[in-house]
Amino acid sequence: MGIESLLAGITATLGRPAAEPWPAIVAATPRSTFLPALVWVRDGDGGHRPLDRTSEPEAWEAAAYSDQPLITEFTVLGGARVPLSSASAPSTVVRLLEDARLTANSRVLEIGTGTGFNTALLCARCSDGQVVSLDNVPELSVLARHSLRAAGHRPKVVTADGTEGWPDLAPYSHILATCSVRSVPVSWLTQTEPGGRIVTPWDSPWVCYGTLALEKQADGGAIGRFAAHGSYMLISTQRVATDLDDVLKPGQTPDTCTTALSPWDVAGDDLDAQFHLGLSIRDVWHTWDTSGEHAPVRLWLADITGDSWASVDWDGMQAKTFATGQYGPRRLWDEIAAAHSWWSAAGRPGVERYGMTVTSDGRHTPWLDAPTATVPIAGTQ
Repeated sequence: MGIESLLAGITATLGRPAAEPWPAIVAATPRSTFLPALVWVRDGDGGHRPLDRTSEPEAWEAAAYSDQPLITEFTVLGGARVPLSSASAPSTVVRLLEDARLTANSRVLEIGTGTGFNTALLCARCSDGQVVSLDNVPELSVLARHSLRAAGHRPKVVTADGTEGWPDLAPYSHILATCSVRSVPVSWLTQTEPGGRIVTPWDSPWVCYGTLALEKQADGGAIGRFAAHGSYMLISTQRVATDLDDVLKPGQTPDTCTTALSPWDVAGDDLDAQFHLGLSIRDVWHTWDTSGEHAPVRLWLADITGDSWASVDWDGMQAKTFATGQYGPRRLWDEIAAAHSWWSAAGRPGVERYGMTVTSDGRHTPWLDAPTATVPIAGTQ
């Protein structure tokens, strides 16, 4: 166990060794220094179990030097207990750092200090004085500073809202987020120097997936492409807590119909399809219902305002047609079906074929293959 095990795990996940100079930097940065004594690991049943260093030292050490994410804090969101902070899987961290294309002279603003492990890697690459890191949780900032000093690093760690950036030391050559966003804050654009790079994991209410790497343009906007990796917690200031109890009200009567489009085609294992839907159908989330209350399996869809919802039912017997219901001003299933049809007609493109143009005032335009080939958008902007 230890660093050798961690590097081997990263290589196995990536299918190749990490790009230079990251293997040596990771090897010189002990991950265990940046982890609390109590973490949560996946339990194999879709949940997490606690792992305490005091009572299970060998298992804790093995987890610390494995290529897996470790939850460090939970919160309650929409009535459910969900992870609030985590130590990302090291291979995920390395991929993000590779996308950033850092040099020894890079001036970096990191959004999301977390445990401080990624911050330490940035310091080792660019030097402590070239790194500013923000986290909006004061306790995490304090713990990260302590861990960073224990590892021999003293970057500027600030408790602040990451969506506001840190203008005091701008401009930066790189802004690197260790949390996902649904839109790139204008402050990140204004605080990045022309030709600089903004790298952030991506999220939509439909699916959390993808990493966007933007280059700052002379007009103040930014253009870049997505990569087919990255699943990070959403930045807290862009979270919207809604659930079915907020959406379903007495007396609502949906319009009913049938569809040949399987709910698993749009909300199953195909991340390329889900990514496209998240880009092209704004502000819509989904959840599966296998309780059997309405059907053997039901897919619920709703917009984040709670004004519109839809359902798609599998009857448990055949998969040629599915019963649908739609309620509210938006015809959500119609929007999903049209977006999926567009994606299919385009050749079912993968995430890496998509890009994004962000104007200086914050307007986002997704595109396929080239900025002139914009993706049609449904819903609000």
